[in-house]
Amino acid sequence: MQAVREIFENMPATFIQEKAVGLSAVVQFDVTGEGGGKWTVAIDDGRLSVLEGAPRPPQVTFTVSAADYLEISAGRLSGQLAFMTGRLKAVGDLRLAMKMQSLFRAPAR
Repeated sequence: MQAVREIFENMPATFIQEKAVGLSAVVQFDVTGEGGGKWTVAIDDGRLSVLEGAPRPPQVTFTVSAADYLEISAGRLSGQLAFMTGRLKAVGDLRLAMKMQSLFRAPAR
């Protein structure tokens, strides 16, 4: 099973640049529990950078347990279902929160 850190480190490889042209956003992920941490994903006109920690003020912050984040990232748990059931929380720009999933390729099954 992949670790949360590996997912963030590999995030640029699954990023769909052409879907983010013209987009400028800072998104923070607060992943709780064992193996969790804080990561900041910055998108600037089709370019993506991922930083550990929270060095920049985010437009949206996701909070999720490490176990649920791994399930969402693997495609075994729908992000929408996790949000609707309170397992994934989003604070800030909810329009941006909803767009995030479309900016990344789905995991290979």
